[in-house]
Amino acid sequence: MSVLSLADVYRARRRIEGRVLRTPLIESPSLSAIAGAPVFLKLETVQPTGSFKLRGATNALADLAERGCRQVVTASTGNHGRAVAHAARALGIDAAVCMSALVPENKVGAVRALGVRVCIAGKSQDDAEREALRLAREEGFAYVPPFDDLSVIAGQATIGLEIVEALPDVAHIVVPLSGGGLFAGVALAARSANRAIRMSGVTMARGAAMHASLAAGRPVLVEEVDTLADSLGGGIGLENRYTYRLTRDFIDDALLLDEDSIARGIAHAYRHERLVVEGAAAVGIAALLDSALPDTRARRGPLVIIVTGANIDINLHRRIVHTVPAPFHSHKTP
Repeated sequence: MSVLSLADVYRARRRIEGRVLRTPLIESPSLSAIAGAPVFLKLETVQPTGSFKLRGATNALADLAERGCRQVVTASTGNHGRAVAHAARALGIDAAVCMSALVPENKVGAVRALGVRVCIAGKSQDDAEREALRLAREEGFAYVPPFDDLSVIAGQATIGLEIVEALPDVAHIVVPLSGGGLFAGVALAARSANRAIRMSGVTMARGAAMHASLAAGRPVLVEEVDTLADSLGGGIGLENRYTYRLTRDFIDDALLLDEDSIARGIAHAYRHERLVVEGAAAVGIAALLDSALPDTRARRGPLVIIVTGANIDINLHRRIVHTVPAPFHSHKTP
């Protein structure tokens, strides 16, 4: 039996309504032509903080606020921290955000701009988490995990609700895979509507903790290294309570992409979809371009790719778009 119910997801949707956008689901002619099947993009890039993370953070903080909490701390690779800072300001809660030295400066700056306390600790997400837990223990903050938390998962799951409501015949959903909060939530909501929906998780080959943990059959430690998909970095925790098991139970495909593939996904999103996306948000598009996904023509319905965030350093984005060659596509099915 799942530790999270569909009722929890609907409760989360009511809690975050008016604070988080219901995001567009748009068909992509370019990707549909390549896939030989309808492909839709779920654009979490338009959220006020530029990423899906606002859903889970808002639900978690609103839940804490209802119980009288006035101080929170979190650890983040950037987007969750920005979401917590945004939600905290809206709810009148004090917040601290711990990040490692690997977090891009544009993401650190975006968190600082929201007026919260920022702590840079160590060289990995695990280091940042240790600092956040220290602050929670010594200064009385409530700790808000970036993914392994039922309120956070329920908030992210509202994306799945929106997908199946807007596209009832969806057959396949492709989700960037990191700590598993997004994947677990979307899969729970989607499979509650249709148990036949295929769920693919896509991540980078460099330091993919959830992928390695699924392969090992238990949570394992993985070294965190620089990657274009920086938002997908960090461990899942050896004492992972929820997301490892939920991801393991729901996932059909766990796919790895190299850095060149991720760069091609970023460039394609800009050239063909007119979208500025970060590396983590481009992995679903990249997997389709690489023909890494199961044959879309065999699915009895559309494919949805969740485009998770837009918070890429603009100079990095410019370099990628200018240096990645534009491939020739015949727009015939692969």
